[in-house]
Amino acid sequence: MIELLGILLVVQGAGGLINRLAGEGHPSWFVQLRILPPQSHVIASVVLLGAGVAVLFAHQARKRRLRG
Repeated sequence: MIELLGILLVVQGAGGLINRLAGEGHPSWFVQLRILPPQSHVIASVVLLGAGVAVLFAHQARKRRLRG
């Protein structure tokens, strides 16, 4: 379940970031692009991407620690 959350955060963050950097005007299905003001889209996308990567790395480290 934690992996799913991490993947969802990465997809939302990376997709929203690509959407904004490509200059797309439509928010598509990226949550942060729909609920936040336009000036905070890039920052929110980077934060979501970073949070997702952190969750995935922490989960992998925890799994490795429990195995041995």
